Amino acid sequence: MPVPKPARRSGRPGPRTVRDAGLTEKIAEVHERSRGTYGAARIHAVPAARRRELRPPPHRETDAPGCRRGHRTTIPDPRAAVRPDVVVRNFAADPAGLNSRWCGDITYVPTEEGWLYLATVIDIASRRVVGWSAADHLRTELVTDALRSACGRRRPTRPLIFHCDRGCQYTSQHFATLATELGIRPSVGRSGQFRDNALAESFFATIKRELLGTQPWPSRAAARTAIFDFIERPCCPIRVKPA
Repeated sequence: MPVPKPARRSGRPGPRTVRDAGLTEKIAEVHERSRGTYGAARIHAVPAARRRELRPPPHRETDAPGCRRGHRTTIPDPRAAVRPDVVVRNFAADPAGLNSRWCGDITYVPTEEGWLYLATVIDIASRRVVGWSAADHLRTELVTDALRSACGRRRPTRPLIFHCDRGCQYTSQHFATLATELGIRPSVGRSGQFRDNALAESFFATIKRELLGTQPWPSRAAARTAIFDFIERPCCPIRVKPA
């Protein structure tokens, strides 16, 4: 009985070549869904696009490069009550699981109509945006709406920590009252120390690099719609470099 020739001698593609061809299609699909912004590292974080354990994905084979990795929103209130920092730059996933520690911050989006301000709430365990709000102002309602959004979506059943910077919106009495009503313990980082809120800063760097900084926005409504699509679509978790 004749012995079958190896694939490399028979001219037929081998099993690994066949698997890699299918994987390349998945990588191209993930890259397209990300609007051409995901590079090799973020594509590799998507389970469907992992090549082989401990090996980087064949991203260059798809000829699909990712994006490359700049109004002040944090205005401290010197009269605000001092609150402790109970997170202390520890943004590792909490063993207690979801809805145990959240963090949030505010950023801005320039549009032809004027500034659009974005407030987010991120679950530190899942590294997902669980609540957000966008408005044309920097009043405290911007951050309370984001926090209410997160609580309405996640419906936490136990007390949790919410970490933020020392912006006057977060240190206001209005925000403190809402946090108490929702069973949330505030945690506040130091002024001028972006690493004290690194997870929130990391998300803003990502959304600006991959969406908000890629084109001019003719209106606040257009920017808000794009933000909604970016946040609500499935995406890779937010990553934070060690402090």
